[in-house]
Formats: sequence, C-alpha cells, structure tokens
Amino acid sequence: MEKIKAMITGVQGYVPEYRLTNKELEKMVETNDEWITSRTGIKERRILKGENQGTSVMGIEAAKGLLEKTNTDPKDIEVVICATVTPDMPFPATANIIADKIGAKNSFSFDISAACSGFLYALQLGSQFIESGTHKKVLVVGADKMSSIVDYKDRTTCILFGDGAGAVLLEPAEGDLGIRDAILRSDGSGEPFLHMKAGGSRRPASHETVEAREHYAYQEGSTVFKFAVTNMADASAEVMERNGLKGDDVAWLVPHQANKRIIDATANRMGVGPEKVMMNIERYGNTTAATIPLCLWDYEKQLKKGDNLILAAFGGGFTWGAIYVKWAYDPK
Repeated sequence: MEKIKAMITGVQGYVPEYRLTNKELEKMVETNDEWITSRTGIKERRILKGENQGTSVMGIEAAKGLLEKTNTDPKDIEVVICATVTPDMPFPATANIIADKIGAKNSFSFDISAACSGFLYALQLGSQFIESGTHKKVLVVGADKMSSIVDYKDRTTCILFGDGAGAVLLEPAEGDLGIRDAILRSDGSGEPFLHMKAGGSRRPASHETVEAREHYAYQEGSTVFKFAVTNMADASAEVMERNGLKGDDVAWLVPHQANKRIIDATANRMGVGPEKVMMNIERYGNTTAATIPLCLWDYEKQLKKGDNLILAAFGGGFTWGAIYVKWAYDPK
C-alpha cells in the first residue's frame, strides 16, 4: 500500500492596513529609502495598530478566509498549528485562540517557535499527522506581529520587519502531489547572533530589562547574513539533488523574505532564474513565520497543478530548511 502524503488544498493571507514606508522610517531613525531598498529590497511593511491587538488577530483573519475559500466546515478541522515567535501571551498558545475564534471545536492546537523557519517546521509536522492516517484536515498558520518586538530606535532592525499572517489547509494527497520531501535543521550555537535577551525564564521582565531595552529582537547582521546564505542555499540544493531535480524542473522557489540578497544567492545556487522566484518583500518586509504562506497567497493564481515548488527559510535559533512540494491544484 502506497504511503499517504499530505497536500496543500488552499492558502490564504492577511496583512494589516497600515503601511510603514521607508519615507516614514526616515523620520524615525537615521536612514533613507535608497539605503534600505539597495540592501534589503524593502519599500514598505504592514503594521498592526490598535489596543489589545495580538498575533492571533491576523491568524484568525487568515484562517477564516481560508475556511471560506475552501468551503471547509471549521468543525472538520482536527489540528491547528501556529508558527510564531510573537504569541499573544506565554500561554495559552496562540493556536488555541485561533481555533476557538474560528469555531474549530473538534481540533487540538499548539504553537511552534522556530523563528523565520517556523512555517516550514509547522508544515512538515502538520503533514505527518496526515501521513499517519489518523487525521484528514490540518490547519497550519504562520503569523507574527514583529512590530511588538522591534526597537524603532535601532535602524539596523526596524527597517526589516513587518506584521502579517498566512494559512494553509492540509489534506490527504492524490497520486504524487503534495509534500514530497523535507530537510530541516537547527544549530543552537547561533543564539548570540539573533535573539531576544529578556522576557523568558532566564531573564524575566523587570525594570532593569525594560530600561536596558532587552525586550526587542537583536541581531548581528553580518553573521546572520553569512549563515543564512550558506544554509538556506545548501538545504534547497540538497532537497533538489535528493529528488533528482534540476533548476529547469523547479517551477517556483518560495523563499523566506528576509533580504533580497539572501534570496538571490539561494536562487543562484539552485540554478533558478529570477522569473521563478516568489518575491513580495518590497511590500511586506520580513513577517517571520508568515513570509512563505504570504508568498503562496500572492502567487496562487500563477500556480498550476503539478508544479514543483521549493520552500526555503532561515531563522533565529539558528533554524533552517527546505521543503519540496508538488502543487495540488490549478488556479480558480
């Protein structure tokens, strides 16, 4: 009996209305549009405004839109996984909140924290619930409100990040469609180069940590860049080689939207031309766990059944990986 595979049967995204442009950032920190654009490819990013508005707000909107779009009864959803590093609160899980608000009363739900690789980790884990034969409908959400942990006095990080959410529905695959292979890695020695110092059990929140501005994302840009270029490209090339794929066989590279230069380096290593690279970093910036599903949402109408996709990411931790997906449906 052939092993069950999981396939993506729908995708939906959500981004807040407010646009934080490079021009506006020029008034906040010492930077300029040309510098930001040339180094990152970002022109603007979306920011979730308002009181008591957490990551779940965006995840709920993406999930609701997905259920409506795929004509799925929320009571049929069996698992909800949310990839995020900006949960509404330490507990309950943001996935619990999303599941409740969309009416997924028969599901169990939990969060995954793997920074910018979070969606890949969640997608692979969600697919394994399908592959086990015990579950038939799994909702995977990637969502982050990065504006909540960005220091808008730090010009090296505040230009990079935005807020957003994306969601996909996983169901049992037909034929050779669906999630075919995955290579996921991590290396905890990367902690000093990309982390948030305080707010966890090691350094709980205090007057001292707040005054020292330790509740914001910190990164050593040059080191992270080198690791990202090498590892994201290596994982993508490895998953292609393992499945006998050449550059011409790949319809789309779906890369984490961290930096245009990292994306270009990954595409070059894979032998994939720029016309095959999904890119929306100029409009959304780095939305961490949301970047890959937001790309799939933006490009959905260009995807065709049977297309070979390579999803690739690199994030804090360090975490990284690549997933080979054979797309399951034609545009509607």
